[in-house]
Amino acid sequence: MTSDNFLADLPLAGDLVAGGFDGWPQELRAEFEAHSHDGRVGSRLLSETARVRVWEIRLAPGERWHAHRHVLDYFWTAVNAGRSRQHTHDGTTREVSYNAGETRHFTFGPGEYLLHDIENVGDTELVFTTVEHLDSANAPLDIHGDAPDARQEGQA
Repeated sequence: MTSDNFLADLPLAGDLVAGGFDGWPQELRAEFEAHSHDGRVGSRLLSETARVRVWEIRLAPGERWHAHRHVLDYFWTAVNAGRSRQHTHDGTTREVSYNAGETRHFTFGPGEYLLHDIENVGDTELVFTTVEHLDSANAPLDIHGDAPDARQEGQA
């Protein structure tokens, strides 16, 4: 896919604070390149079946989860209220405030994706549950390669 026009149809949260890669340090651009096909969309894989992957993201104030690529239909739910900053592969930066229980659903057509990071810029821990649907238009990305996951750490 050569155009990111589909991003306009995604339910991206928050307020746009910058575009055109404004304020992105070189290290962030390099991270997005290095993680451009990283399917680990959460900090811990809680469960995986033939139909879904269930992830947790738990970020302390000031902590961030690196760039990662969503290719599967999914939804996230904010477990608690909080605030984040997110950079998206189209060069935008957003500031987002969440309410506990807030949920957003994403659907991707063939070749569509969302590559972004997330940083907790609030004063409290930020916790999300993300559920990916493995029967989506795109094939799942490999998550069992070099990066450790909950099963390899003996936590699942």
